[in-house]
Formats: sequence, structure tokens, C-alpha cells
Amino acid sequence: MKIQLRPIREDELDMVRVIARDPAYAPGNWYGFRPVAGLAKEFAENGFLGEDVGRLAVEVDGEAAGIVSYLKGRYSVRGDWYDIGIALKPEFRGRGIGWRAQAMVTDYVFAHWPVERVQAATQPENIAEQKALLKAGFQLEGVVRAAEFRAGAWRDSLLYSRLRHDPAPEY
Repeated sequence: MKIQLRPIREDELDMVRVIARDPAYAPGNWYGFRPVAGLAKEFAENGFLGEDVGRLAVEVDGEAAGIVSYLKGRYSVRGDWYDIGIALKPEFRGRGIGWRAQAMVTDYVFAHWPVERVQAATQPENIAEQKALLKAGFQLEGVVRAAEFRAGAWRDSLLYSRLRHDPAPEY
């Protein structure tokens, strides 16, 4: 199985729209319907390849399997970091693609921006994602209490990170 990250193509905008609107893609991250009209504009402006926020296609054996994303954050004046996320088509889950794609996007961030930290968060009930992040070289930092409002309630989140000099997994 050949897994790679690449820029999203214009003919894949419908996949990005579906991922943004269909709760089946990321049920633990479903925050209600959101507008998707701006996606075409964002793609036209920068191809989803911005420095502060970006998306890449996850390609498996030549087929787009989903997307990974990165979002820049800051803890202090000189404390930039990136948060990563992933959404895979249901038929590509459970095959070891997710952790590899998350390790790859982390390596991509470290290769192209001078940051020390990449982080990712997941829900306490999302055991598969917790295992994927550990395989991708992340370490659990702790619980962020009442971190997100989802499905009518405030919910905790588990915060994971990988620092630049932490061992990177082989994928």
C-alpha cells in the first residue's frame, strides 16, 4: 500500500465539501452544518496551501482517501505551534492509513516551518485515534477539561504532542 500526501486537486473539491458537511467523516468532530461556499474561494486563492492553515490530500495507491490539515497556533510571542487533523473516507479506515498520514503531515510541518511543536487533540472515547496518535510518535500530555462544545454539551479533550526532536516513527 502506497500512502502519500499531496496538494488537493480542483476535481477533489467535492470530497472536501463532503468531509466538511457529512458527520460520517469525523463523527467525533461533528459540530453541526457549516458553510462550504468559501472552500472554492480558498482553493482558488492558495490551493489550501497557506502557512497558517492548510489541507493536503491523503492518497492511497493513487486514490484520494481523505485529507489532513494543519492549523497554526501560538502560546506566546515566540511560541508558534501547529495543530493537525485528519478525515478519511470510511472505506479507508482501520487499515493503518491514518497514523501514517498524521506522521507524514507532522514531518511536513517540521520540514517547512521553524516550530518545535505539533499537537493534536481527540475525544476520550475515540480509542482508535488515541492509538493512531501514539503510533504517529505523539505523546499524551493530558486532559483539557471542557475544551469543546459538541452535541449539546461541553466535552473534555485529550491533548497529544510531538516535538521536533522526538523520535519519528517509520511509516
